[in-house]
Amino acid sequence: MTQRHFISLCLLPLAIFTLAFLAIPLGRLILASGESEAGWGIYLQILQTPRYLSTLGQTVVVSLAVTVAALAISTTAGLYLVRNHFPGRNVLLSILTLPLAFPGVVVGFMIILLGGRQGLVNQLLPGYWVFAYSIIGLFLGYLYFSIPRVLLTVMAAAEKIDPALEEAARTLGASPWRIVTDVLLPALAPALIAAGAIAFATAMGAFGTAFTLATDIDVLPMVIYTEFTLSANIAMASALSVVLGLVTWAMLLIARSFSGGAVAAGG
Repeated sequence: MTQRHFISLCLLPLAIFTLAFLAIPLGRLILASGESEAGWGIYLQILQTPRYLSTLGQTVVVSLAVTVAALAISTTAGLYLVRNHFPGRNVLLSILTLPLAFPGVVVGFMIILLGGRQGLVNQLLPGYWVFAYSIIGLFLGYLYFSIPRVLLTVMAAAEKIDPALEEAARTLGASPWRIVTDVLLPALAPALIAAGAIAFATAMGAFGTAFTLATDIDVLPMVIYTEFTLSANIAMASALSVVLGLVTWAMLLIARSFSGGAVAAGG
């Protein structure tokens, strides 16, 4: 058996998986979106329906806000954890990455326990702040499971930065802020872009948390679920799914172009 044949055999499972679980379902989803009376004009109908547009806009805004917050928190924490070793560091890192073990429904339930009508905050300050079912609750839920994904990526990249670069900048009289902006952030830029793109894509498509919390708000995954289950509008649910996928794919493509392909590695 030649090396070429061996490589072909190794790629065969990947080709079967791609065809059976990606290409065929995606193709069927696209075809299903055009099976209504409106045909392919259903996409124009989405653009002309205020509810769909506002929901898409709200989903994008929340996802961007979560991405920015996750990058800010995770970059600060990641750099500190990489540069400092102290008792309990591994325990702290385990706690920060614990959300990876929880499904979205559990994350939503935890937000309700914190900021719901019977939550801890409302028990301490009765009648003042019930935020679990608002956009703030959804933001916190998305942020909770986005932080560990970004944190691990940032820490992996920060460990590869040569400490001598920081020491050289410090020797030349650079302030801590200049070291961060001129040395660390440029070195981390590809990883930050990749991690941010993954956090954005995860928030755009998150369903479990939104399903648990979205009492007074609309995000696109919830609208897709409603169109599919309650309205039995398969074509609209499919079209909205395609729109969601296109928006997310566009963001990943942009991030990939800026990060030099790191998004694909990170995903």
